[in-house]
Parts: sequence; structure tokens; C-alpha cells
Amino acid sequence: MLLAQAPDGVPIITRGDDLAALLVPVLERLSWPDGSTGLAEGDVVVVASKIVAKAEGRLVAARDDAERESVIAGETVRVVAERERPDGTTLRIVENKLGLVMAAAGVDASDVPPGTALLLPEDPDASARRLRRGLLARTGVRPGVLITDTAGRPWRRGVVDMAIGAAGVQVVTDMRGSRDAYGRELQITVIAVADEIAAAAELVKGKVSGRPVAVVRGMGHVVTLEDGDGAASLIRPAVEDMFRHGVSQD
Repeated sequence: MLLAQAPDGVPIITRGDDLAALLVPVLERLSWPDGSTGLAEGDVVVVASKIVAKAEGRLVAARDDAERESVIAGETVRVVAERERPDGTTLRIVENKLGLVMAAAGVDASDVPPGTALLLPEDPDASARRLRRGLLARTGVRPGVLITDTAGRPWRRGVVDMAIGAAGVQVVTDMRGSRDAYGRELQITVIAVADEIAAAAELVKGKVSGRPVAVVRGMGHVVTLEDGDGAASLIRPAVEDMFRHGVSQD
């Protein structure tokens, strides 16, 4: 059975805060259907990148559109696509310094003080490993940890949460070589488990509910003792990217 909870009570996070220390009292109040409370081995703690970035001091000045565009440009490695909006601004889909392809390089101007913008964590996998160590030290439980952010998807409306940082989670399940119900060998099926957990957690976190952390229980089979390769391993290498340069529209 898969269970997910997003507790209330996470305090406002500011630069220099110890996330593990602040989250443990909140997570300890979780109550599960079997009568248990708090964290257990095999749980996955899913944390919005926004509070991680705030704790790491990733807030920057963006007092007007020009300054925000400069911030986005500073985080951009490659422009993938751009389109002018009716209001005269430009929507840019870019590859950022983390290798993620996102709108505005993942620079966020929501839920931050006026005149500022928030960059993504500098190294989300390292952030996930630190948080995991902190939770273990304070609870004696070694959960999997995912750091997530929201992104759109080509050819699909709407946005979903995906894992941009991971520690102690097998981020993909490779089904290649196994056989379907008719005995046919699977050739290409590699499931992005970390992204599926991130999306499930977002159903209980919500965008405006003030619950930036969720715990997903029931995925213990993908929680590992070692921290693992992290979410960076989910990024498709350029040599495998069939859509990297688009196609001619002649």
C-alpha cells in the first residue's frame, strides 16, 4: 500500500537554517493508519526545492523585469526555445547549470519577498545527502530523500513535480530484459521511479497549502542504504536526446 502525508507546521525557512533540525519535530507528529508515528525505515521524505534553496541562501535581487532576465541569463547554459508573450515579455525554455531543461532556468519569483528571485539549490543531490544525514542523526532512521521542483513537459499541458535531487533512492527501475504477460522481452522500459514518487507527493503537498514536505510510505523497495547516484543520473545525455535541436518546419 502506498501512503503519503504532508504535515502542517513547517516554519518559514531562511538563510542558514538547519533543515533537518526544523523538519524533525514536524515529521515526528505524523500519524499512520497502523498506529505508528513519525518516520520509519523505507520512508521517502520529499522536499520542495524552494525551502532547500532558501536555507542555502539562494535568494537574489530581481527588482524589475530586466534584473530578473539578467538572473535567468546567468543560470542559462543553452536556450532550447523561446516565445513572445502577448504582454511583450519572452518565455524561454532553457537548459540551466544543473543540466535541467526548464522554463526561466528554474528561477522562481513566487513565495519570495518582493524584488527578489530564488535560484535552485546549487547541487540538489548534495543537498539531499546532507538532509538525509541530518535526519538519520536526529531520528535514527535513514529515509530516502528527494528534492523536487515543478516543470512542464513537451506535448502535455500542465506541470508536474520531478526529482532534481536524491539520496538513498533508486531513481530508476530498469525493466529491460524482463518479459511481459505474453512472453515478449521488454527492450526500452526504464521507469523514472523518483519522478513518480515526486509527483505522488505533490498530490498531498499542493502548491499553495504551505506544506512543502511530504513523506511517502510503501516504496521501501527503492530505498537504499547507500546514497546512490542521485537525480543527476536522470538527465538524458545529449547523445541520447532526439529532441535537443528540434526539427525544421519548412
